[in-house]
Amino acid sequence: MKLIKIPKHPARTLRCVGAALALALLGACASKESGYGVGPQAERQAMMQQASRDPAPDTPGMYLGLIGRMQSQGLYFASLAHIDAYEKQYGATPESILLRADALRMTDQPEASASAYARLLQTPLASRGHRGLGLLAGGQGDFGGAASELQQAAQLAPTDSSVLSDLGYACLRAGDIGGARVPLMKAAELDSANPKIVSNIALFLLASGQAKEAQALMNQQKFAPDIRAAIRSDAAKVAAAARLAAHGGRLPHGSPTTPAGTVASTQNVMEPAQRLLQRFAQ
Repeated sequence: MKLIKIPKHPARTLRCVGAALALALLGACASKESGYGVGPQAERQAMMQQASRDPAPDTPGMYLGLIGRMQSQGLYFASLAHIDAYEKQYGATPESILLRADALRMTDQPEASASAYARLLQTPLASRGHRGLGLLAGGQGDFGGAASELQQAAQLAPTDSSVLSDLGYACLRAGDIGGARVPLMKAAELDSANPKIVSNIALFLLASGQAKEAQALMNQQKFAPDIRAAIRSDAAKVAAAARLAAHGGRLPHGSPTTPAGTVASTQNVMEPAQRLLQRFAQ
């Protein structure tokens, strides 16, 4: 007959078995939840919640990097909590203020966001402050104000392709088709692989009466139908803004607010289509 070996510490063994059973039950619950529709956003949130329980990174740069990764995943509310924690530990810096301003803008808190961006105007990140204020103005439909802020941002950061692209777009939406040309072409040559810049170039071509060239560019870049529709919708808004600007902010009685087709060609805004297509094909 085989004897059963009795552990020397039965109480400790029972505690270990109990802990193992508890973990198994928790794992089963988690597995069930995961199998019954926990979506990607909830999974990311769970991961960030776990990260928030871990010790904070031990250097300011590492902590700011963590917050930046949160924002890249769309976790702007979580990032605001961590910005509070960062500034409590290290104090406010231009980098943390910028992260806060961006998070406030993306969580629909425009007044607080504008206040944070304004704090950057006397720092080395002044260009980012002007850009943020420009994006806020554009979000509220004030594209003239947006273009003004973005022009200041471009003067401070003349090789920032995102600022130049945003400036070109703001000029278009303000009805200044001619003013959009140079910043958009700069942005295109600085970063021809950026899809947002390419879409703004397509919008510029449509707005300046070069519909065939715009179509060729969208075909070359394999734009999805919804992106093409959005560009055409924006082109109609540019048309209305350009017509309004041409009459000093007031349309003549009986004039349509939007044309049936694309905006009529504007003098001195043409960019040879072949050069553009070659540029984006590289």
